[in-house]
Amino acid sequence: MANQAKDIRNIALIGHSGEGKTTLAEAMLFLAKAIDRQGRVDDGNSTMDFDPEEIAKKISISLAMANLNYKGTKINILDVPGYFDFEGELVEALSVADCAVVVTQASGSLSVGTEKALDYCTTHKVPCMIFVSGLDKENCNYSATVEAIQARYSKATSLFLPNMKGGFNGYVDIVSGKYFDVTAPDVAKDVPQELASEVEDVRSKVVEAAAETDDELMMKFFEGEELTLEEITSAIKNGVCQCSTIPVLGGSATTQKGIANLLSFIVASLPDATTNAIGSADGQLVLRVFKTIVDPFVGRLSMFKVLSGTLKGGLTLKNVNKDTTEKTSSIYYLKGKKQEPCDGVVAGDMGAMSKLVVTTTGDVLCEKEAPDLAPIAMPRPVLSMAVYAAKKGDEDKIFAGLSKLKDEDISFSVTKDPETGEMLLSGVGETQLDILCRKLKNKFGVEAVLKEPRIAYRETIKKKIEAEGKHKKQTGGAGQYGHCKVRFEPGASDGEFEFVDAVVGGAVPKQYIPAVEKGLRQAVAHGVLAGYPVVNLKATLFDGSSHPVDSKEIAYVSAAKLAYAHLKDAGPTILEPIYELTIVVPDSFLGDIMGDMNKRRGRILGTESANGKQTVTAEAPMSEITKYATDLRSMTQGRGSFSLNFTRYEEVPANAIPKIVEEAKKLQEDEGK
Repeated sequence: MANQAKDIRNIALIGHSGEGKTTLAEAMLFLAKAIDRQGRVDDGNSTMDFDPEEIAKKISISLAMANLNYKGTKINILDVPGYFDFEGELVEALSVADCAVVVTQASGSLSVGTEKALDYCTTHKVPCMIFVSGLDKENCNYSATVEAIQARYSKATSLFLPNMKGGFNGYVDIVSGKYFDVTAPDVAKDVPQELASEVEDVRSKVVEAAAETDDELMMKFFEGEELTLEEITSAIKNGVCQCSTIPVLGGSATTQKGIANLLSFIVASLPDATTNAIGSADGQLVLRVFKTIVDPFVGRLSMFKVLSGTLKGGLTLKNVNKDTTEKTSSIYYLKGKKQEPCDGVVAGDMGAMSKLVVTTTGDVLCEKEAPDLAPIAMPRPVLSMAVYAAKKGDEDKIFAGLSKLKDEDISFSVTKDPETGEMLLSGVGETQLDILCRKLKNKFGVEAVLKEPRIAYRETIKKKIEAEGKHKKQTGGAGQYGHCKVRFEPGASDGEFEFVDAVVGGAVPKQYIPAVEKGLRQAVAHGVLAGYPVVNLKATLFDGSSHPVDSKEIAYVSAAKLAYAHLKDAGPTILEPIYELTIVVPDSFLGDIMGDMNKRRGRILGTESANGKQTVTAEAPMSEITKYATDLRSMTQGRGSFSLNFTRYEEVPANAIPKIVEEAKKLQEDEGK
């Protein structure tokens, strides 16, 4: 069984896609001898990227877990996809990780993914550090990268200074003031003379950052006293835990340079697993499932973190979210797809279980009373596409496959649009939806086609008219006769449809009046312009006639529909759904966003500025923003985000109506074939 919680570190590797998170995980595992060879993402043999889609696209798609032991400490590594479409994986990882390691390349600039990762950690109070990788590459620049990060995040403090003379061949540990050759990372040396002045400048900033974490140290610092090595080390650790310090280290994952230094720092200075525990190994057993993966041999594997108590096989636990029970069976530690059987998992540690029946991602299992734990807040889907089967008859297979994929990824949804009848696949971005379709084809042998969803238009009228409908049919035996006069006007009391009986003198017998209403209610489902439902229609039955023998309910239903057909003379028009958008972008993109919104027939309702970002509130027609998630990402280099909510319907501009009518008729023709 694993160490105690104080000897466990749970870290999540996060940051921009392609910056080397998976490669860093591989280097850490190899250095600690947790794996016997260092794989490569480009070769498709890395420990963490084992899904066929990840190997094919050479990017991480799903959160993966592995563990290693270093200097008596167990380190659980969560490798998090950096692509923005997989934000749900980031949220899952940081719901259980005790610290995040933001991985960025030494490009000399602040990448979008690094910025978003640090923003998330800052907003959600997640302790974090930064690892600047790629110091073995040509034109890399560690100092410029750190400066770019510090320009936006003043809490970032470099504890590392590389010696780049003739390539990356050594580094200075700023805290200890010692130099280490990359070929002998355990042998401390004196700082080379050519680095001495630069080290002194960097160290003064480190000492100041350390002093700011504690009042006594601050007083000592202002009085000009030297802070001891122990005081600085302790202050940095406290600063990380309090989210007031973001340490920065560097190295090269592909060549193993600087990796031992990173692992030593994780052991010595990052928060241990007692940070987010709610009890000890002896307390009530409480665990949270933070990720589900589907293994072709074992079936569903539920990745979990024990928050309290000790998990063993053969226990019956209460699923707090499903109000039912689960029995634990085989328990594993994971190294990518490799499952290592274990006897149990203690508080603060992570593992995986197979054969849980009803438990899904985010569920909490416990022995007794339910703990008060906030749910995992997944990102809201912002892009919806209509999903169809490429081959007729495969619809059920498509939705059965998506249901199984939902076990692995809870950030997408499949819903039926009650207005259009289409099945909508909704997610964070186009890549996520594309990957889901690829998985459907490769795992379940069915091909899905994504189309832009239909817009749920409405129709209404702008003028009052009086219309007559007469249904008269004679077929040998008993005939049919129904006759009604109806006044149509805008202004239904409920905004949808209002029927008023204003018949006097029994012109339409009472028993047939409900039939007139029934016929009209059936008719309003299809407008006279493009076949969209009609709203805000008031229909007043004021006259008509009957036949003593041939009048029947069905005749008055038909008569009502004949009267309804005259709506074409009542100034019919089309209404479109209007959505309110809340858009958050950096200040520099405000002008682009406002200009773009005007092109989309949008209206800016207001802007608010805070912490270098603008929150824009706007309204726009749904037809203009169906792919806004993709467009916003393009306009803001991935820095923008938005949410939207339906507000109301508004009249479509007159010049847009013919196109909508034409498209609706074409769709009706296609469906009729």
